[in-house]
Amino acid sequence: MERDGQLELYGLVADRLKEAHARVRALQVPEGVRMALSRKLLVITSAAKHDLAGAAKRLERLMNDLDEGRFPQDPDADGTP
Repeated sequence: MERDGQLELYGLVADRLKEAHARVRALQVPEGVRMALSRKLLVITSAAKHDLAGAAKRLERLMNDLDEGRFPQDPDADGTP
């Protein structure tokens, strides 16, 4: 029975990762911000191979950040207005 729950979680995480990648691609943000978000998604994808539950939590936090408009700073920006 536990295996069924794991498979269900895997499917949920896979679907959410696809959604997150699509959302990041569609954002109107500087390229540096998009790259930072893409790296976060790659880290979450990699983590899912070893810690599915942890990756699901990280993905949920990232999706909440996207919903709230909280993005990483553009590493290419020099900080001047």
